[in-house]
Amino acid sequence: MYELRWFTPLNEVDMCGHATLASASAYVLFECMEYEREVIKFSTKSGVLLEVRKDKNKFIMEFPIQTIAPCEISQKIEQAFGVKPLATFASMDYIVVFENEEDVINASPKLARLKELDLRGVCITSKSKKYDFVTRFFAPNLGVDEDPVTGSAFTQLVSYWKEILKKDELFAKQLSARGGEVSCRLKGERVEIIGEAVKYLEGMIEV
Repeated sequence: MYELRWFTPLNEVDMCGHATLASASAYVLFECMEYEREVIKFSTKSGVLLEVRKDKNKFIMEFPIQTIAPCEISQKIEQAFGVKPLATFASMDYIVVFENEEDVINASPKLARLKELDLRGVCITSKSKKYDFVTRFFAPNLGVDEDPVTGSAFTQLVSYWKEILKKDELFAKQLSARGGEVSCRLKGERVEIIGEAVKYLEGMIEV
């Protein structure tokens, strides 16, 4: 068992999916340190036990699903995006559902308004023609105006889209400038987030 913690430029956070995959946690243990067991287990500050396993060139991260609760459409959210959403939900973040994909693509939120909100960040989402759904994620309070791909957000998004689409396996895209496709699979009260990783830099630090 390994201990795992995550940090943004400003704060420590309770959960971060892609940092689990990309840091010296999963990829490095499996690919560079020849970890021999099938599953890597991580204990976290939030008390959540995470598991990562490798299947050929894919890494499968298993997280607890995050429940969501409908909430009143905040005036701050509506003012931030300039579009009234179909619905909003609260969980670890605010989940803001827009009517169409163009609203998600064209969103240019007023970050000052998002900084006034009380949760970690704001995840906007809609149905998609090519994918099951699309999403973008903003967390200016954590020093992250827009996150390229937010693995932990999908543990909440799955709660919404599994009910709307009546599917346990979902394929989505986060529409940041860099972008990223994410496969999700629901297993009871757990969510599998499936992706790939590549090594782009190797070096040494002397202390």
